[in-house]
Formats: sequence, C-alpha cells, structure tokens
Amino acid sequence: MEGGEAGGGGGGLLQQILSLRLVPRVGNGTTTYSSPLSTFPEMWYGVFLWALYGRFMSVSVLLMGIVGPITAGTLTSAAIAGVYRAAGKKMIPFEALIFGVGQTFCVVVVSFLRILATL
Repeated sequence: MEGGEAGGGGGGLLQQILSLRLVPRVGNGTTTYSSPLSTFPEMWYGVFLWALYGRFMSVSVLLMGIVGPITAGTLTSAAIAGVYRAAGKKMIPFEALIFGVGQTFCVVVVSFLRILATL
C-alpha cells in the first residue's frame, strides 16, 4: 500500500473502503451515487461487502433464534432451582418435568400471540 494507491495515503483499510464510494451520498433530498462502479475490483468489492453484511445478519439470526432461547431457558431454570434451594425444598423429577414443559408452553404462547411485537 503506497501513498496514492490505497485511496489517499496511509488511511488504512477504512480509508480504502471509503475511497470506493460505495455509500450513496445525499443531496437536495434525493439520493445520488457519486460515481458508478466501473472496474472489476470495485464491483467485486461492493458485492463482497454486501455478502459479508449478509453473513453478519445470518450470525445475528442464529444468536437470536438459538443462543437467546437457550440462555433464557438456562437462567429461568436456575431461578426456579434457586427458589427451591432457598426454600429448603427437594424437587422430585416429575416437578422438574412440569416446570420444563411449563416453560416451553409459555415460550410457545408468547411466540404465537406475538405479545412482544405489541410492546
């Protein structure tokens, strides 16, 4: 990366990305592109950045759809177990079954009724 080749000298990767002008500029209430992508590297890099963004979206969907419910289930199960332990009560396996099925039922009801979407 020499002075004039990297998009303005010494700015690093961010400067190189911004020098491609992939982000539309806003002017007079309308969105206009400052210059079209005309060379192969510019076009490839633009497509690559959007594909990379899509990968991050996939990871976020994974985190919200799998890791989130597992974490919530773990925390609520620990809270129930903590209450039982603090009360000095022993839990039989059937009670654990009832609490686990109850948690799952509550999650399904909230998901289907879309209560969270109204908040």
